[in-house]
Amino acid sequence: MNRFRILVMNGPNLGHLGQRQPEIYGSTGMDALPGMLKRLMGEQAEALELEYFHSNSEGALIDRLELARQDGTAGVVLNAGAYTHTSLALADCLAWINLPCVEVHISNVLARAEQLRHRSLIGRHVIGVVAGFGMASYALGVQALVTHLQDTQQ
Repeated sequence: MNRFRILVMNGPNLGHLGQRQPEIYGSTGMDALPGMLKRLMGEQAEALELEYFHSNSEGALIDRLELARQDGTAGVVLNAGAYTHTSLALADCLAWINLPCVEVHISNVLARAEQLRHRSLIGRHVIGVVAGFGMASYALGVQALVTHLQDTQQ
């Protein structure tokens, strides 16, 4: 298996998981994500270089995505939080950086009461979407991205 550098990005309010609306997002904090991914990915995790980035700022997320285009990042797993539904700027960035990206959500956004959450502005610029599996959504997103990267290298 090839070694891939994967950027796991989180947008606004995701730094407070475990405290923020646990009935929707669960009681696990984002600090548990690296260990959880390693455990859920098993041996596959050894072939990955996972980098984690969080910002509440739309501009900082865009800056990091633009840097990823140049720093050897093979792909992105992105939970853009509310920016998923509102950020044309983030969608525009994903459209041009030419990196495969998997959109992830902890909750099932399509089952949420707010109609706005049923629409993704970034969705047309990603290779797939994983939603509704709690923190395991990240592991599923990483696995899907790695499969895509392996398939495109053959």
